[in-house]
Amino acid sequence: MTKKTLFDAVQALEPLCQDVARFLWNNPEVGGEEKKSAAYLRELLQNEGFRIVNGKRLEHSFYAEYGSRKPVIGLLAEFDALPRMSQAVCNEVCPIVEGAPGHGCSHNLIAASNVAAAVALKKIMDQEKLPGTIRFYGCPQEELLNGKTQMIKDNLFDGCDAALSWHPNFANKVYEHGFLANASVKFHFTGKSSHAGAAPERGRSALDAVELMNVGCNYLREHIIDKARVHYTVDVYGCPPNIVPPKACAWYYVRAPRMADVREIMERIFDVARGAALMTGTTVDIEVGDGCSELLSSKEFADITYENMLAVDLPEYTQEELDFVKAMPLNQAQVAGQKKLFHEACCMHRQVGDRYVGEKISMTASSDVGDVSQILPTNFFTVATWPLGTTAHQWHTTVFSGHTIGEKGALLAGKILAGTAYDLLTDPAKVEAVTAAFEATRDPSYEPMVK
Repeated sequence: MTKKTLFDAVQALEPLCQDVARFLWNNPEVGGEEKKSAAYLRELLQNEGFRIVNGKRLEHSFYAEYGSRKPVIGLLAEFDALPRMSQAVCNEVCPIVEGAPGHGCSHNLIAASNVAAAVALKKIMDQEKLPGTIRFYGCPQEELLNGKTQMIKDNLFDGCDAALSWHPNFANKVYEHGFLANASVKFHFTGKSSHAGAAPERGRSALDAVELMNVGCNYLREHIIDKARVHYTVDVYGCPPNIVPPKACAWYYVRAPRMADVREIMERIFDVARGAALMTGTTVDIEVGDGCSELLSSKEFADITYENMLAVDLPEYTQEELDFVKAMPLNQAQVAGQKKLFHEACCMHRQVGDRYVGEKISMTASSDVGDVSQILPTNFFTVATWPLGTTAHQWHTTVFSGHTIGEKGALLAGKILAGTAYDLLTDPAKVEAVTAAFEATRDPSYEPMVK
């Protein structure tokens, strides 16, 4: 079989890819609440002949499996939406339902592409009587950064030999390195209330402790690595100004290129919090939450994915689609230097980006895909589904998640997924190469950071 035959098989599933993308876009559900989305995907794949294995820790986690024997290749699909991202497909802010969720990170396109790839691979495996197994992983709660880590604890990845993941973006690119490791931690301070005007001396302000902690952490920034990110929010549980706050919380995210860096920075922040409690006569309870690791990939795996990205034909856009893009207002990510690019280059990335990423962390977000990469060979790529300069978690992204431009990107991703998985299914030497590269770099002491 030629790769063109496989890519044609994915292309023939364009209506299915669109149906999945549109169903999920029209029924957005935030992390932990993906009941309708997960049920839809389970039923669809079961009807296609896949065997469904449901998770136990997370209600909406599952994998759909087809085939037998080794190798077992996983396709990582996400489908959760974002809160308050409801948006019609138009060139201005226009929520469909004010305050409702929407696919502002295009996870509907991720699920759709993986469905198309899985179904196409099943058909080719039947035609060629190929040994091996395809697993479509239904991964909820990616936006909470703990869905896949929970699935790891649930042993859903046991027996899987390699995994593929992608994300919508404004560029077509394959990654060797990416994502910042991330951890969530809450600092619950407890003091003593008192009347803030009549007897403030009798109070011990938990809010003072939070503020002193934040000041200390802001001074700490000078003394941590440049690529680290520390950000926080605060909560006084509705306490009015005329009461010395007896309870207050600081919620921190710590990000860095490696989980080892995250853990080191967290220990220093713990000391800052304890110092703030000591200074204010309060106590602090430190609640370490979930975390996710950096992407651990390899040149060997990235090369295979890159070859498939080069082999597919990139989408062609209609004049109507390009006019729609040109009419979109510039968003916050598009600085002055990008305006010429945005308007005169028709905004859509129409080439394959340089594969080599090197040591630079070029995906400064975090994802639980990184945790899958810590336990088995995993490669990650992006496909252009948004105009150049667009970033996730904005109303612009919700627009293109529901637009034919985004759907064309999803179909492209489906071809790359299918082609890469096919290479692993049919060439044992490639599986051996990516496995050897993984074993040479993995941390055998890795444990998923979940509560």
